[in-house]
Amino acid sequence: MLFGTYRYSRWDGTQEIFGIDANALMDQLSDELLNQGDVMRALRELFRNGMQNPDGQQMGGLRDLMERLKNQRRQQLQQHNMDSVVEDLERRLKEILDAERTGIQKRIDEARDQASAASEEDRPQQEALLNMLEQRAQRNLDTLDQLPDSLAGQIQELMDYEFMDPEAQRLFQELLDELKSQMAQNISQQMQQQVQGMSPEDMAATREMMRELNQMMREKMAGREPDFDGFMQRWGQMFGPNPPQNFDELMEMLQQQLAQMQSMMESMSPEARQQLEDALNAALDPATQREMAEFAQLMGQLMPMDDLRRQYPFLGDDSLTMEQAREMMRQLQDLDRLEQSIQDAIRTGNLEDIDPEILAELLGEEARQAWEQLERLQQLLKEAGYITGEDGLELTARGIRRIGQKALKEVFVHLKKDRMGNHDLDQRGAGGDLLGDTKPYEFGDPFLLDMQATIKNAVLRSGPEIPVRMGPQDFEIHRQEHMTRAATAVLLDQSRSMGLFNNFQAAKKVTLALFSLIRTQYPRDSLHVIGFSDYAREIKEEDLVKTNWNAWVSGTNLHHALMMSRKLLANEKGGSRQILLITDGEPTAHLENGQSFFSYPPSYRTELETLKEVRKCTQEGIVINTFMLENNYQLVNFIDRLTRINRGRAFYSSSENLGQYVLVDYLANRRKRVAA
Repeated sequence: MLFGTYRYSRWDGTQEIFGIDANALMDQLSDELLNQGDVMRALRELFRNGMQNPDGQQMGGLRDLMERLKNQRRQQLQQHNMDSVVEDLERRLKEILDAERTGIQKRIDEARDQASAASEEDRPQQEALLNMLEQRAQRNLDTLDQLPDSLAGQIQELMDYEFMDPEAQRLFQELLDELKSQMAQNISQQMQQQVQGMSPEDMAATREMMRELNQMMREKMAGREPDFDGFMQRWGQMFGPNPPQNFDELMEMLQQQLAQMQSMMESMSPEARQQLEDALNAALDPATQREMAEFAQLMGQLMPMDDLRRQYPFLGDDSLTMEQAREMMRQLQDLDRLEQSIQDAIRTGNLEDIDPEILAELLGEEARQAWEQLERLQQLLKEAGYITGEDGLELTARGIRRIGQKALKEVFVHLKKDRMGNHDLDQRGAGGDLLGDTKPYEFGDPFLLDMQATIKNAVLRSGPEIPVRMGPQDFEIHRQEHMTRAATAVLLDQSRSMGLFNNFQAAKKVTLALFSLIRTQYPRDSLHVIGFSDYAREIKEEDLVKTNWNAWVSGTNLHHALMMSRKLLANEKGGSRQILLITDGEPTAHLENGQSFFSYPPSYRTELETLKEVRKCTQEGIVINTFMLENNYQLVNFIDRLTRINRGRAFYSSSENLGQYVLVDYLANRRKRVAA
């Protein structure tokens, strides 16, 4: 089709703009897999930093979420002023006092107007009422004038004050209810809602609940089991629609609620904190104050809040009401818990530590989508067949091949085309794949007869007649590609210096590239990998990715590695046999009676035993080509003696161009025809 129909819709946040491709994902993981040698650790690094898709779009990781979280917290702290909570209470109390004074004057003015308008008969009574009202008004005004300067003192005095203005009385009752509800919120959100407008009987019930709660905590601290079920039967309605199911859940809930108030207090200046504490206590009757004080003391002993209570450095100017401040404390503590969850996920790679609902609530829907995309990556690799397992993730054979293909591509992308080529052989003969063309049969050739070409030759020779008369001169056979075979042993230095200078990852990468090259272009070749430090060990292809350098044991036992490679190559019949040695240091260990002997600086004995093994390889026709990742005098001097004995070649390279050196050398050897 040349034309298609496309339909566009408004962005609603659900469209996926970052297409995740399993192949691209595996390619991005490959370097980290070679470096870490562990699937989970490589995924953890990907989760931390995110990834790019083939179009260059960046998918954020956990560090991006962490930065967004810190920016949100920083913005709130730089915007608001926690001391403004007290200033808001002072402002509201001043408005209440102003409303009361205005209301008093209004009532006096109204009474005077009524007395002036009264008839002669009613005037004495109206003037008597006016006089009583003026006396009461003066007493109230004197009381207001004599109120203490402190916020708590004013609240305490006004609790026994008889307001003359109904609106002022309503506003003061709202203020009292809010102060009481803030104290009640230390227990539960449900109790905060219930405390507003409580009757004295209701407050008495609340005190009884507090008394029983304090008793349960005392019993727990004494080692006895509190009667939690009985407590919840009597007071469960005060803890909302989803009450705690056991004593520990109750304590955790109370701990979080109380920590919000304490964090709010500690985020104020000492003067503002004292004023607010006094104001909150002033709103409660003495009996309730005692129960609340004991509750806070017992909670501090039973459930320490050092990890939850925190002083937030507010630096802004925007004012807050007490309710807004408490809500901000809740959000900031949720941000703290979310930050801890993200930090745990960064450390462990376990995304289940993060609650996506909390993530969306605090950082927005885009943050949840980023988390879902990260969570999808692991499943995507499993579905593509690159990894397997649940708790312990492992690379599959397909995953290992993908890493090798990427390594091979990275190496060849830097090579000139005339250096790479197709590496075909011009000789033709027996023992290979069919080439698609034919040749006349000669004595000794495999009798792979091409019937169509043979009959055609017979017809052309004897003419079109039936039956067709064929002779040996008409036989036409299929040509075959002449195939050479190569058996290679790669010796990987696993000594500590290879890891410290970041050379081992490059060595693993080029070895995987060799595996990929041989599998795709030279399937009859064989490749053995031997790692060596204090001892030499054969490394299978499926184990190569997770193999690492030896950080704990000293030694570069090339002697043992040559012995093992010689034995492995002895089993390869026909073709060329070669050793590719990748190292960054001279030998410092050799075998004596089956045990590794280490010496640094290298002993004469180690060098002698290693060169003896080089001579044995030479006698068996095994070529040793060395790729040095360092050019220090000791290494160059040793490799010079090795090459003079073996007549192999030596190259000095670096981790950046090691792959080019090794693969070009391998292909150069493959171009040489080896006689059967």
